[in-house]
Amino acid sequence: MIKIGLTGSIGMGKSTTAQMFAAHGIPVHDADAAVHRLYEGSAVPLISDAFPGTVVDGKVDRTLLSKQVLGNPEAMKRLEEIVHPLVHEEERTFLDLVRLDGHSMVLLDIPLLFETGAEARVDVIVVVTADADIQRERVLSRQGMTTERFEAILKKQVPDAEKREKADFLIDTGLGFEAAEQRVAEILQELGERV
Repeated sequence: MIKIGLTGSIGMGKSTTAQMFAAHGIPVHDADAAVHRLYEGSAVPLISDAFPGTVVDGKVDRTLLSKQVLGNPEAMKRLEEIVHPLVHEEERTFLDLVRLDGHSMVLLDIPLLFETGAEARVDVIVVVTADADIQRERVLSRQGMTTERFEAILKKQVPDAEKREKADFLIDTGLGFEAAEQRVAEILQELGERV
C-alpha cells in the first residue's frame, strides 16, 4: 500500500487538495481533524493538567490554548508531546483498517509533515504550494486571523521553498483548482502504475 504524505504551509489549499484525492476514492487521514477529535476526547484531561484553564464544557478551547502556547516554545513543545503521539496512534489504527479493506493507496494529510519527522512514515511526499502573495491573501481573509498570528504560524513551519525541494510531487493551487484537480489525477495515475 502506497502511503502518500500530503503537506503544505498554511493557506496553500492543502485541505481542498486532500478532498480532491478523496474524490478519487483514496482514503484520507486528516491530522488536523484528528487533533479536533482529540480536543474533545482523550487529550482533554492531559491538556487540562498541562495547561490549566484551557478546557471549557469538557472540550479544549483552542483560543485559550493558543494564548498559552503561541510564542512560547517550551509550552508548544509540551503540547506537541501530548498531541503528536495520540495523532500518530489514530493514524496507525486508520492504516490498519484501510489495509484490511484492500486499498492500494492512502493519503495522510499532515500539515507538519517535515516539522514532526513524519516523512519517514510515508512513501511519497506531495507538497501543495502557491505564490506567497496568494497565500497571504487567503490566510488574512480568514475570520480572526491577524498579520501577527499569520507570521507566528509561518515561523513554526518549514519554509515553502524548502518543502518544495523535498517533494516528490508539487501541486500549485495558485494556478486554480481545476489545474490542481488535473495534477491530482496525474499523480494518482503515475502512482497507480507503481502498485
